[in-house]
Amino acid sequence: MLLGVSMKILKHEEEAKDIVQQIFLKAMNELKKYEVDYFKSWIYMMAKNECLMRLRKNKGGTIELKDELYAKAQTETTVEEHWQNDFLLSTLEDSLSLLKDEQQKCIALFYLEKKSYHEVAAMTGFSLLQVKSFLQNGKRNLKLLIEEKLKSNKKNNL
Repeated sequence: MLLGVSMKILKHEEEAKDIVQQIFLKAMNELKKYEVDYFKSWIYMMAKNECLMRLRKNKGGTIELKDELYAKAQTETTVEEHWQNDFLLSTLEDSLSLLKDEQQKCIALFYLEKKSYHEVAAMTGFSLLQVKSFLQNGKRNLKLLIEEKLKSNKKNNL
């Protein structure tokens, strides 16, 4: 299961095998600290998080070029598509500004500046649990605000 999850995320067999070994080593140490009720779910999430952290860490590294990675000729966009994209971006920006300050900071650092949980915590002074909470609540609130604005815009255009 762990190798399959790692392969699916990393798409590189040697890296996936390396991650699986790291997960088992980490699991042996972490199990002493926590009371784990659902081991399979716990170790799955550990594998997923380790893989995502590896991807984030290697972001600036080299990647294997494949045909599907080469840029395709971009089709011309219509004026209406440009207006629609502009509206979506302004909706996102407006909605982001309506969030609580803590949620705004965490979302901007994590998603826009691609900082890790630990980096966001260090930069803001929030605990790791607070950062995760602000991100989760901020995403939910942002989604609700955007959906509300899109519904309102649809009604106005009818």
